[in-house]
Amino acid sequence: MPAITKRLIVITFVAMAPLTLGALVAHQTNPVHAHIGHVMDGFRNTPNGQGLLPTAIAEAQIAAQHATLVAGNTDNLEAMQRHAGHVLHAVDPTEMPSGPGLGYGVKPAAVGAARHIRLAANSEGASSNVATHAQHVETSANNSVERANALIALAKEIQEATTVATAADAAERLSTLAAQLIAGHDANTDGRIGWQEHEGGLQQAEQHANLMKKGEGLP
Repeated sequence: MPAITKRLIVITFVAMAPLTLGALVAHQTNPVHAHIGHVMDGFRNTPNGQGLLPTAIAEAQIAAQHATLVAGNTDNLEAMQRHAGHVLHAVDPTEMPSGPGLGYGVKPAAVGAARHIRLAANSEGASSNVATHAQHVETSANNSVERANALIALAKEIQEATTVATAADAAERLSTLAAQLIAGHDANTDGRIGWQEHEGGLQQAEQHANLMKKGEGLP
């Protein structure tokens, strides 16, 4: 290759490199996208460093599994109370420090997801895409926090029960509510589950967060 051609290639590369690096730094320091990343891609102190919303979903799956076990043992008070404790651990480890959950909890993860998606929407430069879907994600995440609080109360009711009959009465409600953590609930009976208050669950939050990411050109 002629020397002059080599010099042109080097000059072109050097001239382009700062622009490429600058674009990369700008992307990484974009506060809107940073908060979206906390919700969906990675957050400090979560299991395996995953996003807050994936953490909430993973913990909700564990909670639902053990809530089903509670409902499947309505003739055994000890078993119902043991699995109710497992539900508590998956929903909020501050209520039950040990158990089969990941150690973070549905409730803290959903609270964090709602907070950071709101921070994304309120950050300078947030697009209309972010503002629109942030409302959907935040509402569904907050619905999940409310369900988590109700699950905590039901699980404690089962743990404090002194008879099988009393615990069994709460067991079915626990199982139904735990399933709604992810799937949501058709509160207005229109045949579909939207993101709205009392309806959307973690599944709807994830759907709208992914729509947001797509609109922002994020992977």
